Amino acid sequence: MTLELRNLRKTYTDGTGEGSVDALSTINLTVREGEFLSVVGPSGCGKSTMLRIIAGLEQPTTGAVFINGEQLEDPWGRVGFVFQEYALFPWRTVSENVEFGLELKNIPGKERRRKALEYINKFGMGGFEDTYPRDLSGGMKQRVAIARTLITNPSIILMDEPFGSLDSQTRNALQEFLLTVWQNSRKTIIFVTHNIDEAVFLSQRVIGFSDRPGSIKLSLEIGIPAPRDRTSADFNRYRKEILSFLQQQSTAGR
Repeated sequence: MTLELRNLRKTYTDGTGEGSVDALSTINLTVREGEFLSVVGPSGCGKSTMLRIIAGLEQPTTGAVFINGEQLEDPWGRVGFVFQEYALFPWRTVSENVEFGLELKNIPGKERRRKALEYINKFGMGGFEDTYPRDLSGGMKQRVAIARTLITNPSIILMDEPFGSLDSQTRNALQEFLLTVWQNSRKTIIFVTHNIDEAVFLSQRVIGFSDRPGSIKLSLEIGIPAPRDRTSADFNRYRKEILSFLQQQSTAGR
């Protein structure tokens, strides 16, 4: 499904009408079906706000979200969200967490369990299905969160710095894992990150936001075939271009 953001703006007010903050400034963006798109930009520039609007968690001040040319009124079932903080239910086991979306769809218990175990095994979590989140590593928790999102078969997956709290070794391993998941599923993924290497390693395209109010100032196609060598000259060339853009935004925001 092709995702379009048309004239999207977001202004937060303090409720009195006397104070306001412009978070997004006229975002126009088309995300191709099956594209892996990363979003970079200064802190507080509206990247997460854009994801929350697509997911229906917030409403835009002006503009709208479209899928295949039709305005997206109800994202449920079509858009999945993976958060940075895992957002797992601590009182549910791994299997019960993965099953949650299917439970909301009123899928019978035995079928939910069967599908959950299929995803748990596919994601390298076999044997942990009856484990609670408190006994999992950060990387394992994020695998569960991704499985819980994918099992409902959304067309579009939003990921808001999902690996930001992980150590570098675990982060690299999960980047490779996510890339394999995407290559097998060809879901449309919009991935917010502050990590430039991560954006170049994963993405078909990287867009860059200006300082607040956020607007798109960079759209960079990453023309490196997979698997990508993080130490190659081409990789570093893209990395330097994105770094230069972010440094320009940092200077402009002073």
